[in-house]
Amino acid sequence: MCDHPADNQLPRRKRYSRNWSGPWRKTPGRLFGTGFVRLYQLTLSGFIGNSCRHLPTCSEYAYESIARYGLWTGGWMGLFRFVRCGPGGTHGHDPVPTSLDQRFVWYMPWRYWGVSKPR
Repeated sequence: MCDHPADNQLPRRKRYSRNWSGPWRKTPGRLFGTGFVRLYQLTLSGFIGNSCRHLPTCSEYAYESIARYGLWTGGWMGLFRFVRCGPGGTHGHDPVPTSLDQRFVWYMPWRYWGVSKPR
């Protein structure tokens, strides 16, 4: 008799990922958007270097926002976050919001610029 627990009772190690690992619907738009961000992270991100002034980084923010809110809304949020990261822009801790106000609607994408600003 062995003192080892059964294989199905072993604790599973959590896989480390830079990106958000919460639950999200795997729609074609979201898969395309997160795949595009992940391709950027694996290829071009290493050449550009650590120049993001926010935490999470701009690519992690874009990945999470697309996974949570879809390609259209999350893509606009990621783009505006990238623009805010430039010289003279914002810095610091800027997480993706867990829910959006009623004023953020798909047909007014310019409003996503103010997602991280306090109202």
